[in-house]
Amino acid sequence: MLPTTKGRKITSRHFLFFMLLIFHTNLSPRTSLSLVYNPPRCDISSIKTSLYRTIFFLNLLKMSETDSNGASKHCTSTPSRRAPTLGKATLLAIGKAFPSQLIPQECLVEGYIRDTKCDDASIKEKLERLCKTTTVKTRYTVMSKEILDKYPELATEGTPTIRQRLEIANPAVVEMALKASMACINEWGGLVEDITHIVYVSSSEVRLPGGDLYLASQLGLRNDVGRVMLYFLGCYGGVTGLRVAKDIAENNPGSRVLLTTSETTILGFRPPSKARPYDLVGAALFGDGAAAVIIGANPVMGKESPFMELNYSVQQFLPGTQNVIDGRLSEEGINFKLGRDLPQKIEDNIEEFCNKLMSKAGLTDFNELFWAVHPGGPAILNRLESKLKLNEEKLECSRRALMDYGNVSSNTIVYVLEYMRDELKRGGGEWGLALAFGPGITFEGILLRSL
Repeated sequence: MLPTTKGRKITSRHFLFFMLLIFHTNLSPRTSLSLVYNPPRCDISSIKTSLYRTIFFLNLLKMSETDSNGASKHCTSTPSRRAPTLGKATLLAIGKAFPSQLIPQECLVEGYIRDTKCDDASIKEKLERLCKTTTVKTRYTVMSKEILDKYPELATEGTPTIRQRLEIANPAVVEMALKASMACINEWGGLVEDITHIVYVSSSEVRLPGGDLYLASQLGLRNDVGRVMLYFLGCYGGVTGLRVAKDIAENNPGSRVLLTTSETTILGFRPPSKARPYDLVGAALFGDGAAAVIIGANPVMGKESPFMELNYSVQQFLPGTQNVIDGRLSEEGINFKLGRDLPQKIEDNIEEFCNKLMSKAGLTDFNELFWAVHPGGPAILNRLESKLKLNEEKLECSRRALMDYGNVSSNTIVYVLEYMRDELKRGGGEWGLALAFGPGITFEGILLRSL
């Protein structure tokens, strides 16, 4: 039985306002109880300032409801181990999608050499070595025999093919993004019309309007959905998308943000050349696919299943390193150059960057965290692991994503987070980091909290 005053029972609604007054004012319990039954007139601005607090306590009440037998009602979703921080963005669902072509790594060399009509034995030998050192086992790709039959010029050196590449890439990227988004919305369990914003990330298409509009239309989103398009960020684009979605969710009460990333290697596919050694690295390492995440603050417990909190984010670039990762569009597609000193640059700066993120939660021990690191390649993971003296299992989710999908640019961090979600269900720490590195050299990081 809840407390009463003057013979009147306090309902759950009365109790809610009583708790608001107790927790957020200096009023005594007696005065607070009096205000519950005799509230003063208040303007709309006063009500708005209590919105976040009211939502929080409503969620607490929903979790404590009982059925007719007095037993506690259980949510249909998996109960969170920890309560979300009021006003902080949370991850609510994940989806992913891939093209139909699955390539085992052991089959890649013969197929690539055949499709590009390469007869240089030294190039074949080098590609075989690279395929072993990348640790990749399987990848998905948009490229197929049917596409090469239709566009044989894609495998011809020196042929202007940017128009043909975009004819393939633009629709393929949106198709994968659509499938990943639908899978994500289905897991979330909400309505399409409840999505208020979309953040669209890709380094694989070029057109106006962008893929964000095509995706919004094909999903049936509201025509007033807020759209943000992030183009050509490369491997750190997924974490940037999370940061932007976090800012939107936390500054627009009640918003639900769909983050979608989608990538294909069509723009960079070309015959091997000794003048472009990085092309072989790309052929051995990169894959295609899409990913999606629903992000929102103050999740509705019982209807939504938050599993991770985006607590704090940082982006920074390393001055004077803009030429270490270089990508440029040309008539033949996109040309990449990668400096050999990239792993060393990351190793030299990673500890300070991580400490900046960890300081927000008073953390100092790297091995107390869980780690979701974009697997740009095994060398970067190895350098990071060594520099921070991480236990071997700490980067397992990143290594597994690299093995199963290759480096899928901006998508890959979402694949890592999905594996990490499964790991944390079996137990683990409260705090973690999501990290990615890309052109700039840009470091992108988020302090995560497992729920």
